[in-house]
Amino acid sequence: MNQPSLPEYIGDLPNICGSEKLIEEAMSAAGTSYLPNSGVDFARARSAFAIALHMHQPLVPAGGDDLRSARIISNLRRMKEGADSGDRYNAGIFEWCYRRMGEIIPQLLSAGAKPRIMLDYSGCLFHGLRQMGAHEVFDRLKEITVDPSNRRCVEWLGSTWGHAVAPSTPPADFRLHVRAWQHHFAAIFGLDALSRVRGFSPAEMALPNHPDVCYEMLRTLRDCGYRWILVQEHSVENVGGGAVRDPHLPHRLVARNSLGQELSLTALIKTQGSDTKLVGQMQPYYEAKGLRLMQLAGRMVPPLVTQIADGENGGVMMNEFPPKYVEVMKRASGTATAPANVGEYLRSIGVSESDFGPIQPVMQQRIWDRFPPGAGPEAMEALIAQLRREDGRFHVEGGSWTARKSWVRGYEDLLRSMDSASAMFRDELIARGVPTSDPRYRRALFHLLVAQTSCYRYWGRGIWTDYGRELCSRAIDALQHE
Repeated sequence: MNQPSLPEYIGDLPNICGSEKLIEEAMSAAGTSYLPNSGVDFARARSAFAIALHMHQPLVPAGGDDLRSARIISNLRRMKEGADSGDRYNAGIFEWCYRRMGEIIPQLLSAGAKPRIMLDYSGCLFHGLRQMGAHEVFDRLKEITVDPSNRRCVEWLGSTWGHAVAPSTPPADFRLHVRAWQHHFAAIFGLDALSRVRGFSPAEMALPNHPDVCYEMLRTLRDCGYRWILVQEHSVENVGGGAVRDPHLPHRLVARNSLGQELSLTALIKTQGSDTKLVGQMQPYYEAKGLRLMQLAGRMVPPLVTQIADGENGGVMMNEFPPKYVEVMKRASGTATAPANVGEYLRSIGVSESDFGPIQPVMQQRIWDRFPPGAGPEAMEALIAQLRREDGRFHVEGGSWTARKSWVRGYEDLLRSMDSASAMFRDELIARGVPTSDPRYRRALFHLLVAQTSCYRYWGRGIWTDYGRELCSRAIDALQHE
């Protein structure tokens, strides 16, 4: 396919905007999202399993002693150049983790196996790796993303560029993150590679349960060309209420807003909580071995066990995962328990989204039981406030990989700074019609997206919230002085 190429960098900034038309064309290309030469014998499969590796390192103002003037660098570089010997050691292992699938996949193919892996890398990580000169990571990843002999084994998942969590990111900014990631990915791997990215992996597995925020999230994903989303089991419920049935089958995630508008997106359910041992020790394969064909829309289809884990954090993923992955891929290839990626699985079962069981974000049924259809945003907020008063456990902060983590409580001051930067971006650039190709727009966007990274609201109060506040200040500064 003779396609234009995008520069990976424009000046000193990654390519995160300015080519929206090319990105839209790539994501609307027909017939390119699933490779015809999959090689997986789904007709023989009684069950299947899919695993994804999530990779991320935030950008931090740590390139110097003074927080206010320090260069923005990758946290990986901070670890590598810091005084802590443990950090320095782990940084080298992390860097290897980011490139190792580019080594393992070709080795398995040469041994006659049919390996499968899904990859989810944040834009922050891409930029940080390139900035610190980790070019070998990109060389290895290109081998399994672009090379026709390898690429059928790998399915990339879309992400938010700055690893922003959807429930507490302004919906308009969430869309900016999604498009920025697509720009950056296409600039690294090509528009053709981007056209095959049809699944989306939310940062922190965070799914909004506020009806209007969830609706805008799904609208963004559909508008940006995505066809399915990965969700955490306990972040969703059946439409009508109750726990999700048959989590190993695809579902239809339904989003309805306060105005009565509705849309949906195919959803694959990640079962159980966030435990790297599940992927590190290849538990999805062993779980899938105990499953058999299930009925879906009048057809018998193989159930799919789907899991995602951090690809680098912890001793299990650093040390145990590579040999276990190799062992299981060799053992499972060509058997009735098939290694598969979600895109090829969805194509193989021959069932349309409209036939999937409907689900919705958790706690929404309590809203719909009492909300007059189409009553509007003000009525919605009044009802949500009433439900909070009646039950302190009720919230619309969203669901994620753990019910114990909040990206809102205790971070109100940081969220106010994020909202200020977001509002100024809209007033100074969007409202004034500044082109997305304008250097002012790109620099301001870069700082805005960096400031919304989830890590600044993960580790509690301290240096990480200091990083977050400083980056918000820089985002506002970029808007005031461009």
